[in-house]
Amino acid sequence: MRICVVGSGYVGLVTGACLADFGMDVVCVDQDQKKIAQLQAGRIPIYEPGLATLVAKNEEAGRLSFTTDLGPALEAAAAVFIAVGTPPREDGSSDLRYVREVAQAIGGRLNNYKAIVTKSTVPVGTGRMIEEIIGPGHTFSVVSNPEFLREGSAIEDFMRPDRLVIGSRDQRATDIMLEIYSPLRARGVPIVVTDVETAEMIKYASNSFLATRISFINEVAELCERTGADVQVVAHGMGLDRRIGPLFLRPGPGFGGSCFPKDTRAMVSMARDAGARAEIVEATLQVNHRVQERMLARIESVLGNPAGRNVALLGLSFKPNTDDIRESPAMFVLENLLSRGAKVRVYDPAAMDNARRIRPEAIYCNDPYEVAEDADLLVILTEWNQFRALEFGRLRQLLREPQILDLRNLYEPGRVADAGLRYSSLGRADAVPAATVPGVKAS
Repeated sequence: MRICVVGSGYVGLVTGACLADFGMDVVCVDQDQKKIAQLQAGRIPIYEPGLATLVAKNEEAGRLSFTTDLGPALEAAAAVFIAVGTPPREDGSSDLRYVREVAQAIGGRLNNYKAIVTKSTVPVGTGRMIEEIIGPGHTFSVVSNPEFLREGSAIEDFMRPDRLVIGSRDQRATDIMLEIYSPLRARGVPIVVTDVETAEMIKYASNSFLATRISFINEVAELCERTGADVQVVAHGMGLDRRIGPLFLRPGPGFGGSCFPKDTRAMVSMARDAGARAEIVEATLQVNHRVQERMLARIESVLGNPAGRNVALLGLSFKPNTDDIRESPAMFVLENLLSRGAKVRVYDPAAMDNARRIRPEAIYCNDPYEVAEDADLLVILTEWNQFRALEFGRLRQLLREPQILDLRNLYEPGRVADAGLRYSSLGRADAVPAATVPGVKAS
């Protein structure tokens, strides 16, 4: 089957590469000539583990190609996937200008029946809008097929999803989608076939709920700090309840990235436009902001006034295995420390080029140990695997002040303290008070 994917950003490129790997003949279309030239030259413009290999494999097999010319790709396709950006407006609502542009372009070149598939995250009612833009006189059906891709594990999520959601009003379009995803059906992946509006809502409801879990456990972590409980054990005990489960119950500096902040705000906006309220989601956003502010307060509680102090930050991306710094809590910390006069050294395995374009005044280092040199405080902000096995003795020698603030709870407090480091984390009583660590003065 021939497929056209419009938009070659994160979602479009992953979708196109994975569908080609299913055996489909896929053409990815983008109006960004520089991006298409990069892809045609075998260069991947985004960071996603395994994606470059998958793209190269399917290009070589002749199943995946890239172009700026929508017409031929559209006319030859049985299904057209819309995977363009839907950036947030100032009021939190989704900007659908690119979706409208694609719908208008499709309407101008539609030559026979096609399934028009929205892969972009779009508010409820977008399917109806696309139908109106393409207009009568054409044979087509709009399908909602939301993506549930986690940055850093997108290929695995596409190839082995928890579920597949297909929103359709036409059996012919549903049959096309089931044929496209036949490899997933063969693996027994649960498939939810529903109407377009319900499929659109599933994406927002899912992301808003996951964001709510993160804000909830961060509130529990603060309460644990004030009461002497251990949030790690609390989360474990909660997660053993099958009604709750263990995922998204890890305390940290708040959620960020391209999905959760945007989708929760859009959920609030959709509710407002519909004359309803999404009060739990509103509270989730408020808590997330307060959590990030609390991380700054935690840094100051250990460091004192940041002005003139040397601070080392490990991690800039909003999560590991991605270079995405959009609304990253780590960037929030970096920007605030710089604005308060701190000298900030940073290291991230993938995100430093992106961060350097925004905050060139930070000092960008080559590894975690270079970051630590002469620092008054080392702060863990992103849970990259390579940060889990740092040599604490070496850090003790490099740091000016032997103190670590772990905002991802990567380490066991006693082990860090045994190396002569003062250690603070989230939501738990750290094993050894600073005054009892040999050779370390309590601050």
